[in-house]
Amino acid sequence: MKVLPVAFDSFGVRSMATFIETSDIRVFIDPGVSVSPDRYSLPPHRIELDRHREMWEAITRWVGMSDIVIVTHYHFDHHNPDHPEIFKDKDVLLKHPREFLNQSQKERAANFLSRIEPYAKSVNIADGKTFNFGNSRVVFSEPVLHGLTPQLGYVIQVLVEDDQRFLFTSDVHGPLNEGARDFIIDMSPNTMIVDGPATYLIGSHYKKTDIDRAIGNLNEIIGRCRLANVIIDHHLLRDLNWLEYVSSLTKTKQGLSVRSAAGFLGKAEDLLEAKRKDMYNGQPY
Repeated sequence: MKVLPVAFDSFGVRSMATFIETSDIRVFIDPGVSVSPDRYSLPPHRIELDRHREMWEAITRWVGMSDIVIVTHYHFDHHNPDHPEIFKDKDVLLKHPREFLNQSQKERAANFLSRIEPYAKSVNIADGKTFNFGNSRVVFSEPVLHGLTPQLGYVIQVLVEDDQRFLFTSDVHGPLNEGARDFIIDMSPNTMIVDGPATYLIGSHYKKTDIDRAIGNLNEIIGRCRLANVIIDHHLLRDLNWLEYVSSLTKTKQGLSVRSAAGFLGKAEDLLEAKRKDMYNGQPY
């Protein structure tokens, strides 16, 4: 199985875009990318906008090579309604566009669905379902909370399996909730991409105890699964001090690798959003 992070926060944008290849299928998960409209009371820097364009080009290139495209929820860093043509001749597996969504995501989902239907080979609701492709299968969780409450809506998690098991959490903020945690444990992946807790929001949206809860859930997952690789990114990589929060995870299991998406590819992290003030001040980033 090939796991390729395509666009991630550790690359300088908001995204979890991922390409997976098994012996039977090529899958692209969450073809969306964005930049924060307001960080430190500053708009996106030119460097961030240039990186956004670069990452979107990479997404479209890898989607073009995919058979199946998955959309786990309807935030704009996970889907892009403005370019429905990338779904041409693709089998699309997506979060239910009407159930377990807040009003904002319902409206986005309806718009997105109307745009991609003329292009897609097929459009399939994925919540809680399993799809078989030769000796490979794609398993979806039931909807789980995007964080702690329904305010941000719901997402579906994804397992892609052949001789290995790869799990994509989507936006579970850690995971913070037990439903997301339990699905991961039940699937027992070898490799996992998890979005990590939003530590940069401590004091505004989350308490330190919430972050401790997320790290505790990660430790339980690591202790109970056969994980060899944990790729932790997205929300967590908006914090320059992200490593301090996950340093304990490798102590749970000997030989476990815990890295950002950039680190997984052997690259240095490029946390542009977290360094926005430095860029505006003309400092090295």
